[in-house]
Amino acid sequence: MALPFNFAPDRSPALGLIILQTDTLLETDLGPLFHELGYRTYHNRIPASPEVRPETLSTMGEQMTRIAAMFPADNGIAVIGYGCTSGTTILGETRVAELVQAAHPGMPVSNPLSGLKAACRALAITRLGLLTPYVANVSDAMIAALKDDDIHVTAYASFEQAEDQIVGKIDPRSVFDALIEIGKGDCEAVFASCTNLRAFEVIEEAEAAIGKPVLCSNQVMAWHMLQIAGLNTTLPGRGRIFANT
Repeated sequence: MALPFNFAPDRSPALGLIILQTDTLLETDLGPLFHELGYRTYHNRIPASPEVRPETLSTMGEQMTRIAAMFPADNGIAVIGYGCTSGTTILGETRVAELVQAAHPGMPVSNPLSGLKAACRALAITRLGLLTPYVANVSDAMIAALKDDDIHVTAYASFEQAEDQIVGKIDPRSVFDALIEIGKGDCEAVFASCTNLRAFEVIEEAEAAIGKPVLCSNQVMAWHMLQIAGLNTTLPGRGRIFANT
C-alpha cells in the first residue's frame, strides 16, 4: 500500500562550505554560528595536500567544480564559501568563484580573502596587522594581494609552518599572544589568517586587550557569506565585525 504524504514547507536558507581535507576547525567554528542564526549548513571536503605551499595549493583548482557539484540540488543553498585563505590567494578570488559557479551558475561565492577585504571596507581599515601560520612565500603572496586592494600590512608575524596538521594544533593562547604583540604596531586592526588556525575563540578577548578590531579567516568568511546572501549578520560575541553591520 502506498502511503499518502504532504510536502513540508520550505526550510530556512542553507549555506554551503567547501572545506579542505586537512581542515579540523571550520565546521566547529561556523556550524554553531550559522545554526544560532537559524541557517542550515552543508559541507563538502576537497582533496588538499598536507603541505601549504603555492604549488600544492594551486592543485585544488582542478577539483573545485567537481566538489561544488556534490552539494544537494534544490535545497535552498544561498551562498557557497571556499574555506581556504591561502588557496584563494594562490588561485585568485575570481578563479575560485568561476570554478564554483561552473557547477552552480549565478551562485554567490565567498572565501576568507574576499571576506577580509569586505570586512576592512566595512570597518574603514587600510592599515592591517597580519598573523599567518604560513611559510614566507605564501604570506608574501597574501600581503601582495591585500596591497592590490589598498590594504597595507604594517605589522606582520608568522608561525612559519608548512604542515596544516601542525597549524591545527597551535594553542589558541599562542595565537592570542601573537595577536596582542602584532596589535601594538601601527595598524588599525589585526587579522589572523588560515581557516585551520584557532583564532576565532580568542577574537573578543583580543579585541578587548588591544582596543582594535580583530579578525580571522573563519569569522570574516562567515560574515561575508551572510552579507552577500542578504542574510542577518548581527550576532554578539563573535567580534566587532558582527556587531558593526
